[in-house]
Amino acid sequence: MKKNYRTKKSLLALILALMFVFTACSGGEKAPETSTTANPPAANETSGNESSASSDILYVGMTNAPASFNIINTTDIAGRWVQRYMYDSLLTMPTTTTFEPGLADSFETEDNQTFTIKLNEKAVWSDGTPVTADDVVFTLNYIANPEVETARGSNIAMLEGTTAAGKLEEGLSEIPRLAAVDDKTVTLKTKKPVDPAYIKEFLGFEIMILPKHIVEPIPVKEYGNSDAVNNPTVTSGPFKFVQYQNGSYVELASNPDYYKGEPEFKKVFIKIMNGTNLVTEFQSGGIHMAAGGGIGVVPVQDLGILRDDQNMQVDANPGFNSQFMMINNTKFSNQKFRQALAYGINRDLIVQSLLKGEGEVMSSVYPLASPYMNENLKPIEYNPEKAKELLAESGFDTSQEINLIVPIGNKVREQSANLIEQDLEAIGLKITQTTYDFPTVMATIKTNEFDLCLIGFGYTVEPDVATYYSTSGSMNFGKISDAHLDELLEKGTSLTSFDERKTVYDEIQQYMQDNTFILGLYSDYQVAAKVKALNGGITSYWAGSLAGIEKWNLNGLQ
Repeated sequence: MKKNYRTKKSLLALILALMFVFTACSGGEKAPETSTTANPPAANETSGNESSASSDILYVGMTNAPASFNIINTTDIAGRWVQRYMYDSLLTMPTTTTFEPGLADSFETEDNQTFTIKLNEKAVWSDGTPVTADDVVFTLNYIANPEVETARGSNIAMLEGTTAAGKLEEGLSEIPRLAAVDDKTVTLKTKKPVDPAYIKEFLGFEIMILPKHIVEPIPVKEYGNSDAVNNPTVTSGPFKFVQYQNGSYVELASNPDYYKGEPEFKKVFIKIMNGTNLVTEFQSGGIHMAAGGGIGVVPVQDLGILRDDQNMQVDANPGFNSQFMMINNTKFSNQKFRQALAYGINRDLIVQSLLKGEGEVMSSVYPLASPYMNENLKPIEYNPEKAKELLAESGFDTSQEINLIVPIGNKVREQSANLIEQDLEAIGLKITQTTYDFPTVMATIKTNEFDLCLIGFGYTVEPDVATYYSTSGSMNFGKISDAHLDELLEKGTSLTSFDERKTVYDEIQQYMQDNTFILGLYSDYQVAAKVKALNGGITSYWAGSLAGIEKWNLNGLQ
């Protein structure tokens, strides 16, 4: 399987070089508000005034609880995925090679530097207020406001008047050359010509638009904990927020005024459970699909059960979500120590024993699905003796206890932690594991209170990873600070052709491997599991799977 995927990479790279591409992926904030309802109604039950027809309700299984509903500051994949049911971005991306309209009907340029955005005339907020150019301008300026805490800064850092962190340059009160020409037209200008795919993905798709009339009256320091975040009743997407039962489920209702048409599903319940329960829920009829994408993964050892079920459809594809061991570079600044970790962990064993071969060992920071992956770069080999030598050369005090943080929910990741602990102890390190739910993990790493942490990143087709690895990156939780890496990341966004950019990102991957600022563990093939009756569901490009969800239905269900 792996060889077949690799032989297609050069063709995919050429296609992506010629076409526009884009993708989908809360410090100091309290958790979203919860309901007192313990459990959602089952697929064959009713609740209140709901129809008894189960085809009106979509049940989704997800293994990670959303950390927040703050669309400008959520960093976890689960939170972002749930938000996309409720909020729309300017563009959608159903595949890695196509852009389609979202709130924007068009997103055009003649010089790769000045862009004109035309909004959908029918788009309204769920309270009936029209979505306007002022909402778009407000959202981008809000993100750029130095007083606003946000994880989306890097998504607008290409705009004129912003810093590398996506904040306003000193002396500015708003982004220059960003304007609402009329109610439905926005113009903006980048610092220099950019690859249109870059801005369409990072700004057009990654940023969900805020309702200005709701957010503007809230003091910026209070927004993260406000009702607008924790009880988001004014949204623009196909579904509206109903309630969140913490750690149990999110309930959504269809938006009858959705500008693309009222969704066929009247309700959506996103049920939070561990991976093993996904199979049980499928068998009992409790869910119609798994979220996939690293946040709703059926354990690989259970895939055969679903594949043998004639009512199930199970597909596997290389994905953009990958698992890493994040290293606190503040605590572990010695390069040889970090490299010792890479040589000391048998990542092939993780892929073969835990993933049953349905995945790949990471050579650096890009997965197999990325057209920017450096195909000439091989993963660091498992060599415990080499690891011991590097550890000795680093001068690290091996009597020091190292804590490995492990998020719960993803069974393969949890099991890999045990193998990693054994391997690192075998080279002379003292490892202890601490497990947390995902919101707690995020709160912990954001404050730099960790040694090592297993974490999954949901990459985009656009290769810019500055948000994770640049000194000023909003998701640089490992506190990587390297001037040469910053230069390379900046250079990667300054070019407008695929071939030129590919050369730079190849160099970035080699440099990241040589320095092991973070250790790529594995990228598992993305498994999409659903009942055959569902018209819709997770696609080969996971990040864009929710495009067109308003048309999903269970017409095959009797």
